[in-house]
Amino acid sequence: MARIVMQPSGKSVECAYGDTVLMSLEKAGFALPNNCRAGACGECKVKVLSGQFDQGMVLDMALSQEDRRQGFGLMCMAKPISDELVIEWGTEDAKPKLFPPRENALFVVVDKRVVAARVVELRLRPVGKPLRYWPGQYVTLGPGNDAIPARAFSIANAPRPDGELTLQIARSDDGPTSQWVHDTLTIGDNVKLSGPYGTFIGDPAVDTPILCLAAGTGLAPIMALAETALRRGFRKPVTLLFSARTEPDVYGHGMMAWWRTKHRNFDYKVTLTREQKDGFLQGRVNEVLPGLFPDLSKHTIFAAGSPEFVATCVNAVKALGAQDGMIYTEGFFAQQQPTVADASHLLNTAN
Repeated sequence: MARIVMQPSGKSVECAYGDTVLMSLEKAGFALPNNCRAGACGECKVKVLSGQFDQGMVLDMALSQEDRRQGFGLMCMAKPISDELVIEWGTEDAKPKLFPPRENALFVVVDKRVVAARVVELRLRPVGKPLRYWPGQYVTLGPGNDAIPARAFSIANAPRPDGELTLQIARSDDGPTSQWVHDTLTIGDNVKLSGPYGTFIGDPAVDTPILCLAAGTGLAPIMALAETALRRGFRKPVTLLFSARTEPDVYGHGMMAWWRTKHRNFDYKVTLTREQKDGFLQGRVNEVLPGLFPDLSKHTIFAAGSPEFVATCVNAVKALGAQDGMIYTEGFFAQQQPTVADASHLLNTAN
């Protein structure tokens, strides 16, 4: 059994014999970037500060000889052969470093469908290099003219090898960008995205039950976070509570039902605020939460939606014992502008 130490946080995880560094980090809840998991893409390249490891068979295009001389390794194939391996990854509080945003990355609309009364879902595939992001982050999208400004939309899926992104966009009566998406944008169109932005990613090493609260298209980043946690085998309970006005405003039902069937630790509930329907809870989040979770002192909370919804959620979960340091929020403003992390939290992708 070896020990993997991450700097600058100093946090460590155990690495069982035969496991790669990537496997051991994932088992402990650290979502190190990766793609091919076969030493071919270079996504999981980090600097090894001390210790010895067997790199295994990797492609030179993913890990050059110069990379090796500088101490870099591919963690998807690297297996420790010393008692301790120290790698440079994360921040002082152990959160992952964010990827530097890119401007005007070219994508093609490969699918567009109506998923709720006022929500369309876009599937966008990159023409060139995939956009690297953390679940919970967002991008900006717009036609690129002065009449219709670029607006922020959360990514609704976990990172995929092909780089495809899913956006869920609600129509706003006074929002020219959302109207352009709903009425003009069509399958086959080219679009340009900028990002990723935002820090609604929480702590990837969290080891507590998780409660996700979402309203409207606040469901998008929540779905990306939940999908990522379930995909990596997170074992603590994950519950998603989705608030909608009426049944026609509910979407994502099929995917959440599939997650509940596939993952025993996942459950979801939908509450309606303006009508009563069989199979749904009735009432606002602050009204239904006490009956579902009388004690949230040991939960990590994620809440996304309008600022009013998020504020209500924060007050509600605090009243049930949730701790400030375990509450993560994303409030959607109509004129939201990109939020870029401090430079010290950005991941240097030049290596």
